[in-house]
Amino acid sequence: MKPMLAMAAAAVWIAAAGAGLAERGMTVPLPDTSALSQAQARALIAELAQVNVITSNCPDHAISDAEWTLITATGDQLAAQLGLSAQDYDREYYGPAFQLLDDPGACDRIGPTAGPLIARLKQMGGGTTPTDHPQ
Repeated sequence: MKPMLAMAAAAVWIAAAGAGLAERGMTVPLPDTSALSQAQARALIAELAQVNVITSNCPDHAISDAEWTLITATGDQLAAQLGLSAQDYDREYYGPAFQLLDDPGACDRIGPTAGPLIARLKQMGGGTTPTDHPQ
């Protein structure tokens, strides 16, 4: 639906496990995703893409810049972990996530899942407190 926005979101690649740099210029601690199976990593990256699109496009479900950074940088980390090219990341995860915007109930169905997702990423070692040193 919005391929240029999806491509821009998919263009940032973060491989460092310690911190993520997202296009908003902030770094936050990223969760440790190394123990996830490929299936678990794919499920999480799909959830991250959906929550990113919904919280970025549904004003009632907006999140902070630090939370956005955690979500997008974790998605980028997983894409690198899975060996996805930017094109594959866009096609497989952001394309379907942007299609959710065609569903009038998507904002209210997916928006409330942002908080629990962020909490889960924090339990895995991620955080929303910006760090001083980007990697």
